[in-house]
Amino acid sequence: MLTISSPDFNNNEVLPAKFTGEGQNISPALNWTGIPSNTASLAVIMDDPDAPTGLFTHWIIFNIPPECNKLPQAVKTNLLLEDGSMQGKNTAGTIGYYGPYPPPGPAHRYQFNLYALDKMIDVKPGTNRKEVLDAMQSHIIASAMITGIYQRTVKQ
Repeated sequence: MLTISSPDFNNNEVLPAKFTGEGQNISPALNWTGIPSNTASLAVIMDDPDAPTGLFTHWIIFNIPPECNKLPQAVKTNLLLEDGSMQGKNTAGTIGYYGPYPPPGPAHRYQFNLYALDKMIDVKPGTNRKEVLDAMQSHIIASAMITGIYQRTVKQ
C-alpha cells in the first residue's frame, strides 16, 4: 500500500512556519513507501482546499522516477530537476513550491497528494494543474495523502 509521510510534520498537524510564506518558504521533506511494482513515474500535487478563492495549488512536481522514495527539504524551484522530475506552475503563477500564506482567520489544510502512475506523463515543465491531472487520468495506479495545517494570525 502506498503511503506518504514527512519528517517535518505529522499528518493533520501543524505545518511548521519554516515551510510557509511567513518563514523560509521552502518545501518540507516527503517520504513514501509501498510503490507498486508497475509504477513508471510519481507525482506530488499540494493543494489548499480552504482557500477563499477556491482550490489553490501550491506545488506540482511530476515524472519523478519510480526508484525515488523521497523529496528533500527545499526542492529547487527549477522547471527541470537533476533526476528528470519536472515542476508545474502553481496557482500563484510561479514554478515549484509556493508556501502557505492564508489570510488571517481559520486554519487551512494543505494536502500533499502522491500519485503512482503507470507511465511518464507527456506534458512540458511549467504546465498547470488541470493539464497535469488530465495527462494523469486513467494512469493513476495508487495514491496517498498527508495533510499539514497552517493558520496565520495578525500580529499585534
